[in-house]
Amino acid sequence: MIIDCHGHYTTAPKALEEWRNKQIANLLTPELGPKASDLKISDDELRESIELNQLAKMKERGSDLTIFSPRASFMAHHIGDLNTSLTWAAICNELCYRVSQLFPKSFVGAAMLPQSLGIDPATSIPELEKCIKEYGFVGINLNPDPSGGHWQSPPLSDRYWYPIYEKMIEYDIPAMIHVSTSCNTCFHTTGAHYLNADTTAFMQCLTSDLFKDFPTLKFLIPHGGGAVPYHWGRFRGLAQELKKPSLSEHLLKNIYFDTCVYHQPGIDLLTKVIPVDNILFASEMIGAVRGIDPETGFYYDDTKRYIENAINLSNLDRHKIYEGNARKIFPRLDSALKNKGI
Repeated sequence: MIIDCHGHYTTAPKALEEWRNKQIANLLTPELGPKASDLKISDDELRESIELNQLAKMKERGSDLTIFSPRASFMAHHIGDLNTSLTWAAICNELCYRVSQLFPKSFVGAAMLPQSLGIDPATSIPELEKCIKEYGFVGINLNPDPSGGHWQSPPLSDRYWYPIYEKMIEYDIPAMIHVSTSCNTCFHTTGAHYLNADTTAFMQCLTSDLFKDFPTLKFLIPHGGGAVPYHWGRFRGLAQELKKPSLSEHLLKNIYFDTCVYHQPGIDLLTKVIPVDNILFASEMIGAVRGIDPETGFYYDDTKRYIENAINLSNLDRHKIYEGNARKIFPRLDSALKNKGI
């Protein structure tokens, strides 16, 4: 199989955005609505939004299954209060669940958490548990910066986050470390804030002993790990100066990277620097970079082409990247596939 571990519902029907705009407009007067029940999206609308977009590209590019979560830039945890986030996350997760029910061979869910700035992460646990136990989701997205680019939360190594980690261990699920919209004008959302956060999350783990407390905790750092592979020597040297074990021992039993890197040299670097056992196939298609590369004539986010053309990968390496590693770090996905005889 070819499993895309990083997909977002970026093509949801327009009614979702319209509902959200009303919610934001009435933050100070929530009694004016809208209610969750006011959002009406039919199964036919969901089918159309998927069949003409993600599913069409999956068939065209040759991928089989996408781990599908709500649109990352729409999470916007800095907006409103906890009740705002609770309602918004529940709506977005339910839509992804409905997509997974309409297209069970092609999509499986990963949950958006109802994080809210300055609020105990434990408040996200009921939604997490609902998505895992009722919806059959196989992972979560964890935003290390609910402030939207101002970094007002403790680092991922802080005990502040431990309630989420404890539930991740209990349910045997990984977290993709994924920020949302930047409201800091210094940081473009997808061009700076996302990549900054990927790099920052890795460094927060490097400077800590988080994985001594949680030896089976698993993080997936998207977008190829931000600056991490390119500066691998810097991180190795910093770990050495901090008297930490080698990175392979200190972090690579717990941290993984995806292939949302949109050119061949980038994938070549990723697969040369990072062990193949720590790389998962992903495209984040119809996401941050949607255009066609004039140098190749193909879409930037058609990442399968880069894996196929990476000269330093064997067939076994490609199998690990496409399927084996995803089944390893998403045990609930592996179990679901095995139950289907796959």
